[in-house]
Amino acid sequence: MRVLVVDDEQTLADLVAAGLARQAMAVDVAYRGDDADELLAVNDYDVVVLDRDLPGVHGDVVARRLAERGSSTRILMLTAAGGLGDRVGGLELGADDYLAKPFEYPELVARVRALGRRPGTSAPPVLRRGDLVLDVSRHMATRSGRDLALSTKELMVLEALLAADGRVVSAEELLEKVWDVNVDPFTNAVRVTMSKLRRKLGPPDPIRTLPGRGYQL
Repeated sequence: MRVLVVDDEQTLADLVAAGLARQAMAVDVAYRGDDADELLAVNDYDVVVLDRDLPGVHGDVVARRLAERGSSTRILMLTAAGGLGDRVGGLELGADDYLAKPFEYPELVARVRALGRRPGTSAPPVLRRGDLVLDVSRHMATRSGRDLALSTKELMVLEALLAADGRVVSAEELLEKVWDVNVDPFTNAVRVTMSKLRRKLGPPDPIRTLPGRGYQL
């Protein structure tokens, strides 16, 4: 799952982003509304955690523009304005959920995951294909009942392949879903991570490499 965290409180934004990254999510951060608007226009996010009172472009405008573009990105508004009128106003702007500050971190994670599971965004909490099983929320993968000690990136790559349900997944798509905006587009990170994942999955190799196209379970 790929998430954008937008908050002008940089310490809070960085803490939220770091916490979500530990939950096997690819996370980008923006501290201004105009920066968030640009990132949302060029990247395919599953969820955006969006503060309302932002410099540059107000969070309400960011939410409205996202809705007008018909984006499938889900919006979780995270703000200190938590009254009933504020919540209703945020939802009417196109937000899918609303969480007032201060908040409990486990609730934030649960809400982000719930939004990511909605139709048209991300995958169900447990993915299965053949003898492979991935519990997304618990970060646990097994093959034929054998626990797989996978790194965060390996788990995320496996999730993307399982969620594709047999479809070919290109290296570019994996970079988009698993790595953040700072990744070098010419990196060999996908190939290296795929090689490590294959070793841990063991024989027979369940991943097909289709030259020039990508990878397929």
